[in-house]
Amino acid sequence: MASTRSSAADGAPPSAVSLREALRFWWKLGWIGFGGPAGQIALMHAELVERRRWISEKRFLHALNYCMLLPGPEAQQLATYLGWLLHRTWGGILAGVLFVLPSLFILVALAWLYMAHGDAPAVAGFFHGIKPAVTAIVAQAAVRIGSRSLRNGWLGAIAVGAFVALFAFDVPFPAIVASAALLGHAGGRLRPAAFGAAVAAAPVPGQAREQGRALIDDDTPVPAHARFSWRRAGRVLLAGAGLWLLAIGGLGAAFGADAVLVRMAWFFTKAALMTFGGAYAVLPYVHQGAVEHFQWITAAQMMDGLALGETTPGPLIMVVSFVAFVGGWARALFGPEALPLAGATAAAVVTFFTFLPSFVFILLGGPFIESTRGNLRLAAPMAGIAAAVVGVIANLAVFFALHVFWPQGLHAGPDVHALLIGLAAAVALMRWRVGVVPVILAAGLAGLVAGL
Repeated sequence: MASTRSSAADGAPPSAVSLREALRFWWKLGWIGFGGPAGQIALMHAELVERRRWISEKRFLHALNYCMLLPGPEAQQLATYLGWLLHRTWGGILAGVLFVLPSLFILVALAWLYMAHGDAPAVAGFFHGIKPAVTAIVAQAAVRIGSRSLRNGWLGAIAVGAFVALFAFDVPFPAIVASAALLGHAGGRLRPAAFGAAVAAAPVPGQAREQGRALIDDDTPVPAHARFSWRRAGRVLLAGAGLWLLAIGGLGAAFGADAVLVRMAWFFTKAALMTFGGAYAVLPYVHQGAVEHFQWITAAQMMDGLALGETTPGPLIMVVSFVAFVGGWARALFGPEALPLAGATAAAVVTFFTFLPSFVFILLGGPFIESTRGNLRLAAPMAGIAAAVVGVIANLAVFFALHVFWPQGLHAGPDVHALLIGLAAAVALMRWRVGVVPVILAAGLAGLVAGL
């Protein structure tokens, strides 16, 4: 295929993009996709809209708005959507897989190091310092999301209600999401101005900048493979459901219906369907199940996994791979002589079941979205869910704070070192706008020094 590069001045669209060239980009993106979903989306925008001109601004934002409505990691779903739009079904599947694989490799390696050598004084001190920083990061997420989502007292009340439901009554996370959606739907009818905001586009740079014509431009006709048909939608739905049943049935046949891997597959499938509002929104649900109910991992280990997820490329939801690795290792799934294999297998299984719904959502809904290109709004229910997410994340921050700053309980007094590190991390994140990775590294070094 000819090169896709053309001068920005001539205004001509680039030539066709080969699948090999696209796959090289998605693989590279998987290794350099730091900065969470906003950073990953901004990187895709800079490369695909501004530099390579594979897709126009409006088509990019149209796809992004759909992905932001879905449960799951929007950056990975956007990569899948664009890969599908460019190169049909396999282009989308490979784009989504290559976006995730590097972070899986990295987290499995880091999880092995954590489990094999986590008791070493230097490693333990480093992770002791990380925990207060993670608490500050979660608190910052609540503030950041709340500033966008809580536009009035009605939405603020939903957030407070979600916080109380979790903190005081331990209400299951799916029930909170369902209740918030119903409240949002009712609010949209009774107070449409309060619940009627449109889906917000992620922050992407250069939004007002004039671009040359793109390979997939504003007026480019919908390609044949992207046209909606009920027959195709049925095939995608059957294929996704069949693949899920085949995978979970195979695990059950190999290890037994009550095996840990089967329970993980079922639990993280449900978690994938609850990921409205980003990874932070589903972490309380993962905590309820993985820490409290199944006891695959401790609260302290989950915080360490969150820190590692924040400092590695790829979707933050990949923290579930760390949770699975630790759970598989701790349960010695294949015996005490094969702990790394048990951890890696559990991580791979959970990654598959976590991301499978995202592929189905894109391949199922993409043709409808492309064929209509109308106004994508589920504003009222989504506004209710977004408000509840703020309360859910605030509850997670309080839970972490109680365990990190008062490890022996409120009656025993605080951990002064942890309090100081957490306060410094909060100021760096919220006041000075320091990046997450430098804050985590600095907090780890502070914990190491304090431990020595």
